[in-house]
Amino acid sequence: MTVFHATLAVMNGKIQRNVRIKEEAGLITEVTPDTPVEGHPLNGLVLPGFANAHSHAFHRALRGRTHGDRGTFWTWRELMYKVAGRLDPDSYFALATAVYGEMALAGITAVGEFHYLHHGPDGTPYADPNAMGNALIAAAREAGIRITLLDTVYLTSSVDGKPLEGVQRRFGDGDYDGWHRRFDQLRDDDGVRIGAALHSVRAAPVDGMSAFAQRTDGLPVHVHLSEQPAENEACQAVHGCSPTELLDGAGFWRPMTTAVHATHLSDTDITTLGGGFVCLCPTTERDLADGIGPGRALAGAGARLTLGSDSHAVIDMFEEARGTELDERLATRQRGHFSASELLTAATADGQASLGWADAGEIAVGRRADLVAVALDSVRTAGTDPGGILFAATAADVTDVIVDGRPVVTGGRHRTIDVPAALHNAITEVLS
Repeated sequence: MTVFHATLAVMNGKIQRNVRIKEEAGLITEVTPDTPVEGHPLNGLVLPGFANAHSHAFHRALRGRTHGDRGTFWTWRELMYKVAGRLDPDSYFALATAVYGEMALAGITAVGEFHYLHHGPDGTPYADPNAMGNALIAAAREAGIRITLLDTVYLTSSVDGKPLEGVQRRFGDGDYDGWHRRFDQLRDDDGVRIGAALHSVRAAPVDGMSAFAQRTDGLPVHVHLSEQPAENEACQAVHGCSPTELLDGAGFWRPMTTAVHATHLSDTDITTLGGGFVCLCPTTERDLADGIGPGRALAGAGARLTLGSDSHAVIDMFEEARGTELDERLATRQRGHFSASELLTAATADGQASLGWADAGEIAVGRRADLVAVALDSVRTAGTDPGGILFAATAADVTDVIVDGRPVVTGGRHRTIDVPAALHNAITEVLS
């Protein structure tokens, strides 16, 4: 048993003072406000652990490197494919460990890794066909955070079924049955959930979608959806409908399904997505000039919003949360679309639930002991109302992180990884 004492903590959407939090075997067994100081101190404001619901770990190597020629899509894609083509299980483990370490420093206690770098660079499977996925699982363990491995179907390069070519060949399993044979060897474990994904309607043939949805029913299942207008136009030209409608016809939309991005939607699409999760990635969507998704309309239709750092232009869930509100302000020229409580729920409880961790994301008895302390005396947060912390703090203000009752970050430093050095070394190796 461990006892933590939070000077301030968010509970049931309200801030309580002097909260004693007890944990046993990684679960919270007591939460009592207005108590004397006792146990391990957590100063500042204590929040539940963040969930990064959409990650491509290898994209972290692109940060700050794709803005030549003023940062076109092609400068980004060229380097992305270069990195994707160079990784092997060992170098991916090193890179992902550093990236997940950076996530831990940002208060992220669980990550949804949208994984499609399955095979060798020429498409030849490794001796262990899940060597790359297992490297990601091992990296999350090394960094001290939970992972939901969203093992991804990626079979074609376009909506009309063009074959994979070049580095894309390492993404593919031949067909849905080939993907399932490999996928079926993956198993849940302590701190590990196995989920599934369709990369997008351009990478997943219609024939087989229904069987995929049935095979994966009940698991966390994610899909890139309507990220760019060109995807919608191609789907309309080939199938006569939107990507949302195409997937709906295959029975894809289920309670544990997450639509990622969902940027360019019709009113009918928004209604269809109202029963599940939608993951917004504001910092990536703005970095790639993809657009601003209809977050408020989706929430109004009943969708549970979650947040992801996707390409890791930054890894900062405060920025993703406030970006959800601030981007809506730019699009509508109005303020007040989301409350701070709604944004926190998206970054914590709903994000965790979308990844299969429904017992996380809240400081309450019976929940996982994920605690994130945020400084209230930095140059960004000093003088700020703690209730508005999502609109003031950054990842740099996270001082302490507890994951399943285990301290992972103390005093703003990862307890086992020199994260800046690990990032520098791993990225230098991949790009050299």
